[in-house]
Amino acid sequence: MHERMALLFANEAFYAAFAGRDYPAMEALWARRAPVACIHPGWGVLEGREAVMESWRGILGNTGNAPSVTPRDARAFVLGEAGYVTCFEAFPEGFLIATNLFVREEGEWRLVHHQAGPTRDQPPEDEDEDDPTRPRSVQ
Repeated sequence: MHERMALLFANEAFYAAFAGRDYPAMEALWARRAPVACIHPGWGVLEGREAVMESWRGILGNTGNAPSVTPRDARAFVLGEAGYVTCFEAFPEGFLIATNLFVREEGEWRLVHHQAGPTRDQPPEDEDEDDPTRPRSVQ
């Protein structure tokens, strides 16, 4: 359970950097040694840290119409030194579905892949906060 919570915390840090338009925090969350890739909704695959970070620099610097996004119904899966989180991304207009893949670097979970895209699904209205076995977003 501890490792899943740490992974969820890293996922929350990603969305906090996104919401805060905090490029230095976003840059610190992405892996430096492992190969990285990112697929923003409607974009092609971005490969390599330089291309991925350049995309985030543009997105986070675009304060005019940059979307407000909040993770919902996050679920963590730990696979040794790697792990992933699936979640909904809540926007004022609706929801996207996302997968964020992490690896351990220097003892911390670091992003190696983010992909978000359209979905017809929605997160549950009432998350069961009393179920400690179900990993979720820590807000």
